[in-house]
Amino acid sequence: MEETLKQQPTNAIKVVLFGPESTGKTTLARQLARYYNSVWVPEYARDYLQKKWNNERKTCEPKDLMPIAIGQMDLENALAKKTNTVLICDTNLMETKVYSEVYYSGTCDPIIEKYALKNTYDLYFLTYIDTPWEGDDLRDKPEAREQMFEIFEATLKRHSIPYILLKGNKKERLDKATKHIDELLNNKH
Repeated sequence: MEETLKQQPTNAIKVVLFGPESTGKTTLARQLARYYNSVWVPEYARDYLQKKWNNERKTCEPKDLMPIAIGQMDLENALAKKTNTVLICDTNLMETKVYSEVYYSGTCDPIIEKYALKNTYDLYFLTYIDTPWEGDDLRDKPEAREQMFEIFEATLKRHSIPYILLKGNKKERLDKATKHIDELLNNKH
């Protein structure tokens, strides 16, 4: 099982969008993939949990976290083979770890935690809560946006993960993100 959570090697620059729900990660992932004519890794948990909600009217439970983590890494590893420039990840295992700790009494499966810390990304973008809240079947903390943002930021700081804070409208975020990704691409050559 552990092997399924391991990142496969890639020559692509790996960028992860990290932050609370409804902070523009998916929108930006699509924009960046289009901008770089590359691929983006969608959030596996969205489809998995939407199907669970549609079929059972149940939300995420602790037993769902490992299948979500495995599904996320399967997607990331498969899509990493389709680019050698930039891989844009809508989420990663660190995000799964944060939500696990928030929703399940501060705990996270030790195997998920191990790979959340072991898997590496060239650039973390922390998405701020200045985007309009968009509710859906899965999002449930509109009143806790500030608190959730603080938890995400504290996680990066606690694990000494450098990050770039993205604020502003879609164009401002895209401009700032591409500036930082371009710097990495230029240094790669």
